[in-house]
Amino acid sequence: MSLFVNADGGLTTAGYAGCIALIVILTAVLYFSQKSKASAHMSAKKIAFSSMCIALAAVTSMIKVYELPFGGSVTLCSMLFAVLPGWIYGLSTGLLCGLIYGILQFVLGPYVMTPVQVLFDYIFAFMILGVSGIFSKKKNGLLTGYIVAVIGRWIMATIAGLVWVSLGSTVWDGWAPLPYSMVYNISYIGLEALFTIIIICIPAVEKALNRIKKQALEN
Repeated sequence: MSLFVNADGGLTTAGYAGCIALIVILTAVLYFSQKSKASAHMSAKKIAFSSMCIALAAVTSMIKVYELPFGGSVTLCSMLFAVLPGWIYGLSTGLLCGLIYGILQFVLGPYVMTPVQVLFDYIFAFMILGVSGIFSKKKNGLLTGYIVAVIGRWIMATIAGLVWVSLGSTVWDGWAPLPYSMVYNISYIGLEALFTIIIICIPAVEKALNRIKKQALEN
């Protein structure tokens, strides 16, 4: 099909190599963006904490707590781990880590139909989780940031669903594409969000996450 995508919609060796190279480049950007404002130690700590969050998000995204009968699954709080870099370090770091996570998701389960489909299924879908960084210095910032990030994730998933319908994907009988995509995506994203919000609101969990943030910001 092309140098980077095979006939089945997956990645070729060159495609995988290109994605991995892009992840490395973006990680370097994450390091050097901090270096001008703080010590190399702080930059290294940011890379370590952010990488750990991205890795945990990727691993937990593969752990299905519940699979809905009509499609979609609830993961083990993967979106929570993806919003942590933004909540800890701010918007720019959150968006960059979300972009890295989106590319990683693409590498782990690539399927290419069109460039627009790839953008909304992988890149925008996970990069938007970084908007949690808007609330990094706000009271109850993690809870607010998580909710806003998840809403953004749902919007991107809804648009992706419309793209899939335009490419020939079927909808439920009697449903128009937009309400179908909205309801389908909120069913699993919303269920996971509700489960995660309950966990975040547990005092012991909230205290532990705040302690982690404090440690991540110590120079």
